Amino acid sequence: MSRRPSRAPRPSRGGPTASPSSPAAAPDKPATPPPSKSGRRAPAEPRASGLGRMGASEVWLYGRHPIEAALANPERTVRRLLATPDAADSIPAGLLSQRGIRPETVARAELDAFLPSGAVHQGLALRVDALPALDPDDVVALAPEGKPAVVIALDQVTDPHNVGAVLRSAAAFGALAVVVQDRHSPDETGVLAKAASGALERVPLVRVANLARALDRFRDSGFWTAGLAADARHTVAGAKLPDRVVLILGSEGQGMRRLTREHCDHLVRLPMVAGAIESLNVSNAAAVALYAVTHASLEAAENDIHS
Repeated sequence: MSRRPSRAPRPSRGGPTASPSSPAAAPDKPATPPPSKSGRRAPAEPRASGLGRMGASEVWLYGRHPIEAALANPERTVRRLLATPDAADSIPAGLLSQRGIRPETVARAELDAFLPSGAVHQGLALRVDALPALDPDDVVALAPEGKPAVVIALDQVTDPHNVGAVLRSAAAFGALAVVVQDRHSPDETGVLAKAASGALERVPLVRVANLARALDRFRDSGFWTAGLAADARHTVAGAKLPDRVVLILGSEGQGMRRLTREHCDHLVRLPMVAGAIESLNVSNAAAVALYAVTHASLEAAENDIHS
């Protein structure tokens, strides 16, 4: 299949951001502006009563893994850290010192009251700015020259737990990014970040207005596109996909939309026992497909490390 000439990739956006030195007196705006505006909708999560108003691009993260990952991410602007007395010392002192931030002690009932019902917060909540927005050109710029590269694209997957779990698998198997359609995907919220268990800070979640056009942009840059479909002739491994590929997964039940399917160079399926089950959860399917595509290069890299 012929390919159009690739455009020169743009440099990735962003850089280190500063944090307010005194959380209790944190200004409405960070000491230095964030690298770029995300343009995302305000998070649809309960607001804190008496804990300060949030800006439209701010969100509360909760749980130890998401918070430690956010503090370690230089592209994440942090504003306030709340902790129950028994959790105040659980965050590594080095991360707090690097950020110049101190936990504000609050009662557990106070965290329970304003975080989502049933949130497993482990006594910790961190108010942050949304991450800088990236686009397909930025992802292409991240691809290592002459090495395999995998991107995940989700076609109208709306459950934040599923998107978070896909991000976690993407981090585990070295995917460059997870691409979603802006109008039919969950916002960057504490629920999504908790499901991702820190992977939201390591794998870009790229929002695009038109998924078909985004796939065309990746194809222009030398990537092939492979959509998972139950009726595909070849399995992911049997299709012998190229080293640079965008794996596309549709929503549960609906699958990929017609236009998305038409933008696939390959249709592939997961090998499953006939009649055992109709389909896998989208996040489980993403993990299996990523392993099938990346296991050879990952095993080679491990052998190099231990040789």
